[in-house]
Amino acid sequence: MPTGRLTARRYGITKIVMPTPFESAQLNLQLFDLRREPVLREARAWFLSEFNPESFADLVAIASSSEHNAAFRMVLGYWDLAASLVTTGAIDGDAFRAANGEIFAAFSKIQPYLAELRAASGEPEFCKYMEIVIAADADADAILTRRREAIRAAAKARAR
Repeated sequence: MPTGRLTARRYGITKIVMPTPFESAQLNLQLFDLRREPVLREARAWFLSEFNPESFADLVAIASSSEHNAAFRMVLGYWDLAASLVTTGAIDGDAFRAANGEIFAAFSKIQPYLAELRAASGEPEFCKYMEIVIAADADADAILTRRREAIRAAAKARAR
């Protein structure tokens, strides 16, 4: 069991304290290892390069297609799970954001449609942990805008 955690298993109580820098680094490296899993790697490649919705209707059409639904869910599920490690105190937020900049790119693709997505799906907490972790960065809006613009520019360049 990592240091910095006190568990009263007998009573089902867990108190999480801030991780050490070493623990944060270890968990960040483990998350990086998971990203190398072939199916997740393929899903991330599709999400980052080919998933470029221009509207909420576009997002729904792409994400609900049988061809892309699993990749859509896998990428967002992975990043929301990873972000939950920050919100629960298992990984330091600054260390996480420094090591996992891709989360900004992934979130930038759904952020303009997030309220509609949550309402339509009946899941008001969809990607909640991603949103919390990203919003904690003082430059979150600027970073999301830069990533969104860079991704759109790259997609247009590939289309030529």
